[in-house]
Amino acid sequence: MIEVVNLTKAYKKGTAVDHINFYIEPGEIVGLLGPNGAGKSTTIAMLSTLIPPTDGDVLLQQKSVLKDPSSLRKVLGVVPQEIALYGDLTAKENLNFFGNLYKMPKTQLKNRVEVVLQQIGLEQESKKLVKHYSGGMKRRLNIGVALLHEPQYLIMDEPTVGIDPQSRNHILETVKKLNEHSNTAIIYTSHYMEEVEYLCDRIYIMDQGRIIASGTKEEIKAILSSENTIVVKVENYSNDFMNDLLKQPFLSNINSSEGEVAFTVAKGMNFLPTLFSLCEHHRVLLKSFQVEEPTLEDVFLHLTGRALRN
Repeated sequence: MIEVVNLTKAYKKGTAVDHINFYIEPGEIVGLLGPNGAGKSTTIAMLSTLIPPTDGDVLLQQKSVLKDPSSLRKVLGVVPQEIALYGDLTAKENLNFFGNLYKMPKTQLKNRVEVVLQQIGLEQESKKLVKHYSGGMKRRLNIGVALLHEPQYLIMDEPTVGIDPQSRNHILETVKKLNEHSNTAIIYTSHYMEEVEYLCDRIYIMDQGRIIASGTKEEIKAILSSENTIVVKVENYSNDFMNDLLKQPFLSNINSSEGEVAFTVAKGMNFLPTLFSLCEHHRVLLKSFQVEEPTLEDVFLHLTGRALRN
């Protein structure tokens, strides 16, 4: 098990990560979520021994990683947010290059390269220069590099950013199979909440350098168990209508988009008379409304005040 204990990173301009604690059990997929600037990247950099913390520690099997970084590096793979490949090399050449950095024996490396190319679906494109790859193919090869030495733990930092839906689905299925068949524990960050819903067993939500919520998907959603999200379809709504909605003390998280207005209301609250009155006053046509159970996105917005993609 990997444990993060009071991990902190302070700079002259402020504290990026502030005494956070979390753990990763073997074989589970853990989501690490937070808006931009929350401290996720700094946390990942410390966890992967790229930068030293100001305070705290990372433990592997209850032994300090800071005192012996090589113990974690041997069992950890990292898929960085930015593509880290050589464009003038082929996929196979890239894998061999990084495998040599891992100091893998030649016979083992040769076998692993073939296995990894099959895992990431690039065996037919293995002799093509990476600079001619699509964005999705580069992302898949980026993952392949991290899988070469068969890590027990894998950090994936937004591995599906900016790629086509087909490549994205392939990556998600690869992550699932890797976790199920190899029992690899995965720390997964993403700006796509549906990916987190699909993949993760547990979730940590970060904001302003601190972990502000943690638990299973069901436990996280239970934070808003006393509230419902209402989605209203309207026509001819105005800024004045929206402003009057914002003034209502029992409504929160009010958003509008293309003929839909969404807001959060306490369960059992009879909001309809107020909604009907405002629609009539502002001459807004109310077409329909729908009551929805809280989603991870709702909880995230409730806790941080910001959408995940902000």
